[in-house]
Amino acid sequence: MSTQYVYRFGNGATEGSKEMKSLLGGKGANLAEMSAIGLPVPPGFTVTTETCHYYSSNQHSWPVGLNHQIKIGLQHVEQALGRTLGDPSKPLLVSVRSGAAQSMPGMMDTVLNLGMNDEVVAGLAQESGNERFAYDAYRRFIDMFGDVVMGVHHHYFEEAIESMKMAKGVTEDLELDTEDLKQLVEQFKSIYETHAGHSFPTDPHTQLEHAINAVFNSWDSNRAIKYRRINKITGLLGTAVNVQAMVYGNMGDSSGTGVCFTRNPSNGEPELYGEYLVNAQGEDVVAGIRTPKPISEMAEEFPTSYEELMRMTTDLEKHYQNMQDIEFTIQDGSLYILQTRNGKRTGRAALRTAVDLVSEGITDKVTAVKDLVEPGHLDQLLHPGFKDELAYQEDVLATGLPASPGAAVGQVIFTADEAESWAQDGKKVILVRIETSPEDVGGMDAAQGILTSRGGMTSHAAVVARGWGKPCVAGCGDVAIKYADKSFTVGGKTIREGDWISINGSTGEVIHGAQELVSAQMSEDFVTFMKWADDVRPMKVRTNADTPEDAKKAISFGAEGIGLCRTEHMFFEGNRIQSVREMILAKSDEVRKSALNKLLPFQRDDFKGIFRAMTGMPVTIRLLDPPLHEFLPHDEAGKHEMAELMGISVGEVEAKLHELEEFNPMLGHRGCRLGITFPEITVMQTRAIIEAAVEVRNSGFDPYPEIMVPLIGTVEEFQNQKKVIQETAEKVFEQAGTRIDYLIGTMIEVPRAALTATAIAREADFFSFGTNDLTQMCFGYSRDDAGKFLPGYVEHKILRDDPFQVLDQEGVGQLVQMATEHGRDANTTLKVGICGEHGGDPESVGFCYRLGFDYVSCSPFRVPIARLSAAQAHLSK
Repeated sequence: MSTQYVYRFGNGATEGSKEMKSLLGGKGANLAEMSAIGLPVPPGFTVTTETCHYYSSNQHSWPVGLNHQIKIGLQHVEQALGRTLGDPSKPLLVSVRSGAAQSMPGMMDTVLNLGMNDEVVAGLAQESGNERFAYDAYRRFIDMFGDVVMGVHHHYFEEAIESMKMAKGVTEDLELDTEDLKQLVEQFKSIYETHAGHSFPTDPHTQLEHAINAVFNSWDSNRAIKYRRINKITGLLGTAVNVQAMVYGNMGDSSGTGVCFTRNPSNGEPELYGEYLVNAQGEDVVAGIRTPKPISEMAEEFPTSYEELMRMTTDLEKHYQNMQDIEFTIQDGSLYILQTRNGKRTGRAALRTAVDLVSEGITDKVTAVKDLVEPGHLDQLLHPGFKDELAYQEDVLATGLPASPGAAVGQVIFTADEAESWAQDGKKVILVRIETSPEDVGGMDAAQGILTSRGGMTSHAAVVARGWGKPCVAGCGDVAIKYADKSFTVGGKTIREGDWISINGSTGEVIHGAQELVSAQMSEDFVTFMKWADDVRPMKVRTNADTPEDAKKAISFGAEGIGLCRTEHMFFEGNRIQSVREMILAKSDEVRKSALNKLLPFQRDDFKGIFRAMTGMPVTIRLLDPPLHEFLPHDEAGKHEMAELMGISVGEVEAKLHELEEFNPMLGHRGCRLGITFPEITVMQTRAIIEAAVEVRNSGFDPYPEIMVPLIGTVEEFQNQKKVIQETAEKVFEQAGTRIDYLIGTMIEVPRAALTATAIAREADFFSFGTNDLTQMCFGYSRDDAGKFLPGYVEHKILRDDPFQVLDQEGVGQLVQMATEHGRDANTTLKVGICGEHGGDPESVGFCYRLGFDYVSCSPFRVPIARLSAAQAHLSK
């Protein structure tokens, strides 16, 4: 049986459905779905994502049978409308659009009005009785086909039309008459021939073949690859191609086109939100060439179509149980729906939409948790806002459209490449553009925020920024940008590259200078939604915290304990570093113990504060991990200061540094190796932990200490340190006359520990995977230096992701899985968690859930992300 490459939709012959996104792409699947439920969708056909994959994998050739299936698909459209591609008497024009399984707004290519030539334009003019419309469609087609299909850049055509408007003394495209457009068509054909090296193709079937190939090629364009990398979109075959009969929004004042959302994508308010243009085609709305009108005004200009649109958008939202992003066209008073998809939205909007859709009975809590809010949405909610919006009012330079909410502060930069370069140097930048294009996505991602002088609320900048939760002010027409001078002027003031500005994406304000930011506040919708997530989440979420303040912050974000408390961070507080250095410089056990006794009360007080903050919750405390040289100064001024404070010579300081120097300190004298060499360090830290727990328990709190031995590679190392901990704890209990429960476990971060997990689990109460070091040792990468080459590895697909950001399940993950399974076979009560940075990565959290972990642990600000990721992993099992 031959492979089906083409699926038809519309006119009672629909072959797809919304469940077929992986094969038909999101757009194709939804076109099929809308056709099946009776919405006014122009007929067409979809070429599958599998075809794109074949094309990319076989030197840009088509599979056998595709050409025939496309002819059958085209016949379906021709018969449905009684029109024929290339027939001047009854001309059929089509659009050719991309559509991947996951939405990638603006990243791939589109061609409108395909099928035009000199004979067809004359026939279309005669049939429609609107010669201006016909030639407007023709010049648009030459522009788009030249730009998208043949690489003749759009700006060549734009220069020609701008020159004509200037010569006529007009500012709008609509002010050009029929004769002007006829001249433009000839100019555009000449531009095409000059830059493409051949005359404009007149055969519509040749045009269609080239356009389909161009859409396939756009899947591998730099901008599409970069967008997929930024958004971690992987595992897709390619893009589908949707060929659909054209409907025309540019036939005059009874026609128009627009984009709308069933709810406000910035804040989630239940209102139809969007924009439209009269006498225009769809690309005009998103390209920012003309300033669109708010969708509410459509009620007066197109009252019948507006009522139909309201009804259809409500039906679509109920059908998909999700907020929808809809493209529509009105042709001579008749409404057509050209696309629907789940709308990109901010974190704030996602939460409100989820809560409202449940309260309105459109969906249920489980579906809301599983499908309506992404972990990245919660990350957006933690972005800061301005401390005082009234304080900067005198510094407001201009006000544009509040395209994507939030506050951003940075230095002005005018190109995407420079934005990426500056951001890599650690600078915070605001990308300022007349309008953004898909080519700018790298710079948009690198920037703190985006400012454009053209474009509306559904422009490219607005849609992409909202999807990423990045502040954006769009359509700020008072800002006059001069790329050549690297500056913009507003209200007589000139702002140059490198100057600081602030933008308020919630109000549209552009502010001079760097305004003060404050942390975000969690909404009632956040609390409600996260409770739903927690109700279905079996795996716990802890935090990595070293201070009571961090612990309290994490609790406010929903943490259920501490999975990693790093004791070495406490050694740098106040004057205690001097006692640490005394301990390092000690030439005898007695002197070393004396120095450690000075540290004991500090450590004890630290732990008391953390136990109070986390009362009733487990607290995993890692014993001293880094090598000792990290506590000594390496600069000349620091050496002299230390020598003076210690009453020793600079030479003695340098001698100790030389003694502690290691070729590879990350694999050197650190972790449990320090505790074995200097057991008095383990004794002091254990005393501090247990004494603190006893004291706070006696004060009415409920501590649950878990003592973690770092960097073991053999069971004997663990046994050595476990014995020291137990003996020390027993002495404290004897002195205190009371006992508390505590656990002793280890960090699995050395590959040998994972390989010998059976023996270690017989001795340990818990495993906590330190996946930062485990990744480092498995790959043989230094995490401090790997940044020099890992981006290139990801770009060239040598690695799918940076393994320090997303857990390498194929390699490192195999060690984690083996150690977990072998450990639990040996010890059925073994508690298992993860405390590396992977504990806050959604994909890695899902992996931990599938292995049956008891908890994941991450930084306080990623706790909500881990909570939702754990719930979604459970619901997707």
